[in-house]
Amino acid sequence: MCMVIFAPLFAIFAFATCGGYSGQMRVSVDCINKSDSNLSIAINFAYPFRLNQVEFDVPMCEGRRQERLYLIGDFSSSAEFFVTIAVFSFLYSLLATVVYIFFQNKYRENNRGPLIDFIVTVVFSFMWLVSSSAWAKGLSDVKAATDPDEVVLLVSACKVQTNKCSSLYGPRWSGLNTSVVFGYLNFVLWAGNIWFVFKETGWHKGGAARYPASSLEKQTTAFNQQVYNQGSFDQSGATFTGTGDFAQSEYSQVGNYSSSGPISYTNQ
Repeated sequence: MCMVIFAPLFAIFAFATCGGYSGQMRVSVDCINKSDSNLSIAINFAYPFRLNQVEFDVPMCEGRRQERLYLIGDFSSSAEFFVTIAVFSFLYSLLATVVYIFFQNKYRENNRGPLIDFIVTVVFSFMWLVSSSAWAKGLSDVKAATDPDEVVLLVSACKVQTNKCSSLYGPRWSGLNTSVVFGYLNFVLWAGNIWFVFKETGWHKGGAARYPASSLEKQTTAFNQQVYNQGSFDQSGATFTGTGDFAQSEYSQVGNYSSSGPISYTNQ
């Protein structure tokens, strides 16, 4: 039940915080000729973080001339992989929820449903671990590539000592940091669900069925042995009792014969 409730929510938070991100930083270039200066240069970037396609214009401090620069790096692969896993995880969680609620009989038929569910759960657990780790590394690279102090070094006018360049503020990373956290939370959620899905498969039920069978066999053997011992004791008791009755009967017959003997002899 926890899987049905939390898996879609965690997946939504993961791809929403990553896929919906947009950041901005600002730098300033203060030329020796104040008319050429630009004290607020905005640099915007967003998902999927193809930073080598992000362009911005900066003054060259040579009259009105400007140069067009680009950020460094393309980190779209790790970001898109992370978002793709989140989207497919969300869709499968919704499908599994519908099946659990409305098609429970079909799900358990021929053990095919639990087996497929178990395999998919293992795959998604592994994919969440890989994608979250890849995106965590990609995020650290994005932070390094968009550091305003590093961006300022790309400006040719800033290499002249008479010009002053500085960073005004950098991007806010709380949203992307949250996406990494939710990525690992999804991994923990899916990995923890492996055991509960495995309990629904025939593999677990088959092992559970074999174990009680062996215990029942041991109990049956012990019970038969006890019955056999009790039967042997009763048979011996019956033999002893029968012998006693036979001796008593024989003694009675002898007594009767002896007592009738003198009576017959006196009559003669």
